[in-house]
Amino acid sequence: MSYIGMSGSDALGGQPRYFYALRRTDDGELYLSIIDMVKTDDSITINAPGDVSNDYTEFEVGSDFFEGRDITHNLVYPNLNYEQYRWDNKIVYYYLDSQGNFVARIGQTYAYPASKDA
Repeated sequence: MSYIGMSGSDALGGQPRYFYALRRTDDGELYLSIIDMVKTDDSITINAPGDVSNDYTEFEVGSDFFEGRDITHNLVYPNLNYEQYRWDNKIVYYYLDSQGNFVARIGQTYAYPASKDA
């Protein structure tokens, strides 16, 4: 099992500050996780527990990954929780607007509505 998260002093050593990870469930639900590397309590699990031969082992801080599924949409690394991820120095707020459009706001905060499950 691998995870991402580091202390603020490590994150400021020239590496991108924000980690963006995209995950899709078998039911088609889409999840986007954003980790601020300066916040010491932010972390994310990269590989789920299980057979290590199903892990993604090429994880490298600062390197993006976009190869989570093959051409027939099967997972390439079954233990990899996030099919795609990228690093950036810009904070991006993602949301769906009232017309259902996927919007990305760069450097401009967005107040997410409370979850219906909360």
